Amino acid sequence: MNLKILKQLVLMLLILFTTQGVYAVDLKIATLSPEGSMWMEKMRKGAKQVAQKTDNRVTFKFYSGGVMGNDKAVLRKIRIGQLHGGAVVAGSLSQFFPANQLYAQPLKFKSLEEVDYVRKHMDQYIIDGLENAGFVTFGLIGGGFAYIMSQNPINTVQDLVEQKVWIPDNDKISQDSIKAFGVTPIPLPIADVRTSLQSGLINTVATSPVGAVILQWHTQIKYITNLPLIYLHAVLAVDKTQFLKIPQQDREIVSQVMTAALKEIDIQNREDDIKAIETLKARGVIFITPPKDDLDGWYETGRIASKKMVEAGILSQDLVDQLNLHLTTVHSSANTTNDQ
Repeated sequence: MNLKILKQLVLMLLILFTTQGVYAVDLKIATLSPEGSMWMEKMRKGAKQVAQKTDNRVTFKFYSGGVMGNDKAVLRKIRIGQLHGGAVVAGSLSQFFPANQLYAQPLKFKSLEEVDYVRKHMDQYIIDGLENAGFVTFGLIGGGFAYIMSQNPINTVQDLVEQKVWIPDNDKISQDSIKAFGVTPIPLPIADVRTSLQSGLINTVATSPVGAVILQWHTQIKYITNLPLIYLHAVLAVDKTQFLKIPQQDREIVSQVMTAALKEIDIQNREDDIKAIETLKARGVIFITPPKDDLDGWYETGRIASKKMVEAGILSQDLVDQLNLHLTTVHSSANTTNDQ
């Protein structure tokens, strides 16, 4: 082989290996989702595609099943650089971007059709707000409606006040919201909820049907108050500083692939939630629909809770007005359709 050609070949190999070494980024991501779950399957599928499309310049290492602790612990480990991101519930990020709780205004939505319309117009606001707070996300993952689930029947707000109500220990905004109902909540980590239901420390929780089934809380509850209390969502949040270490071209690949993967989770979550409702009914859980007179009390308390979120500076009045305007549009469209 010609010496000149050999030198050029060696130089090319050096450039190749040096470039791969400099730009190789391994994103360490933690989640409570157990291995083998739909969430993990779809995130791992997306991670595999990212690795293939970037020639392993960007890879993911997942810590599933809560091995890195709850959301609070995961966020602490992200801050010190032990982790680079986590699949976490929205409430856990409210300390960084309070308006992330826009959809968690109590009893704001009455149907998934309303949610879909509002999300189409307002998801980007939350995504941008989280990025400004230091987290890159790839779209919101809908978790469905949280319902009040209890060991005693709850028809009225006063019935709720008399219960021992759980609230996530790392979600101060939700704690403040539930207090608007006159409730003094009992903050606990998610991992402690099932045993606390068994022991009687708490007797009431609020979560989605699929969440209750996956976490096995449904084995400890007898009643569900059939009112969509709040709309839940989660995100795959990656530390922005770490994400920006990835070259622009590869960042675009990561964003494109993981956005598609999380969209699949978003869609599948809704289907699983419907199935979970049937599972709860089959198990004998009783769905309680409060009579109209009691409904007025629930919705009035929900309005007070939303107002307090504005007064506390969690949400701006302009932002709440935007959401309300979208809801009015949905209602007007529905009324027009019904009149035809």
